[in-house]
Amino acid sequence: MHQYKIVRAGQPLDNAKKALIMIHGRGANAEDILSIAPHLNVADYALLAPQATGSTWYPQSFLAPPAQNEPWLSSALEVLGKLVVEVEAAGITKENIFFLGFSQGACLTLEFIARNANRYGGAVAFTGGLIGDKIYADNYKGDFKQMPVFIGSSDPDFHVPVERVHESTRILKSMGADVTEKIYSQMGHTITHDEIKWANQQVFR
Repeated sequence: MHQYKIVRAGQPLDNAKKALIMIHGRGANAEDILSIAPHLNVADYALLAPQATGSTWYPQSFLAPPAQNEPWLSSALEVLGKLVVEVEAAGITKENIFFLGFSQGACLTLEFIARNANRYGGAVAFTGGLIGDKIYADNYKGDFKQMPVFIGSSDPDFHVPVERVHESTRILKSMGADVTEKIYSQMGHTITHDEIKWANQQVFR
């Protein structure tokens, strides 16, 4: 098990009613993803951003066979699971725990919630899809009970094929998630004001 630093911002966990777990992309860091928070309706949330060792959660593309990304992938998913346990131990219910990730962090976000489907507060994936050389549906279980999810991505995106975004949306919807998917033509590998607006409307409302 790797040791991960957790960068904390927003409200103290013990005082907050809601928590947002924010997951950075490859080559970035926890402070980078936290810099989005002022643009989101999360002023009263505790913010928790784990920092990946060497700024990457797993070494290969998210489209590689999962075994090629082990043990890093399992370790990263375990970090998110431990964060959820910590947040719940502070008295915040699952319905008030939210997730957000960009790029590699968006892939990790979607993979984690699909493997642990529940009625969390909601999830935002800025440019990402479920992980693997194909969709491993047997890994995914649970019921989202209409949990809101926003997925935004570019067509094309150099890292994330739009078809994987569509496949991921279908899986999440089949598990009871209320998914809003927005595909932007030629957006590039970034986060736009429009995506932020949709995330606020659909998830952080």
